[in-house]
Amino acid sequence: MKFNIRGENIEVTGAIREYVEKKISKLERYFDSPLTSEVHVNLSVYNDEQRIEVTIPMTNLLLRAEVQQLDLYAAIDLVVDKLERQIRKYKTKVNRKSRQNGAPKYAFAEMEKQIMNNETEDDDDFEIVRTKRFNLKPMNPEEAILQMDMLGHEFFVFTNDSSGESNVVYRRKDGKYGLIEPTV
Repeated sequence: MKFNIRGENIEVTGAIREYVEKKISKLERYFDSPLTSEVHVNLSVYNDEQRIEVTIPMTNLLLRAEVQQLDLYAAIDLVVDKLERQIRKYKTKVNRKSRQNGAPKYAFAEMEKQIMNNETEDDDDFEIVRTKRFNLKPMNPEEAILQMDMLGHEFFVFTNDSSGESNVVYRRKDGKYGLIEPTV
């Protein structure tokens, strides 16, 4: 792996660089051959909160994780855990498909090649896997936020009772809420 480690509002010391490389290099054990892709790591500090973003572009898979913590080393550990979960989930899905097709158990590398070939053929195709229909109940944005929180969703579509327009409330990364109102 080649590492591209960048810091915003933080100096990337040798100890930090070594720790990041050591932890992220452990992900190579999930692959048959060593990874040749470049690992992009962005470390930043804002308001005493450490943030790490890791992106590993591969031929048919993009691994990306982001964590915010008070301790930088804890954030690094958590981001590696997230990446491991993504890899395990992907490998489970690939192995499940290969078992259904009667392929050998360890066909991960072969499935990667097949998926890569499919991606080059189907780059412009989008597949809608589910369609939902529901009535938009007139309500105010505060009531919509309560409904969204009760459902555990990240966004909620509703009819604004004051304007009669369809609006969307959503949860922002900072924990606050946003409102989308259409304009013509």
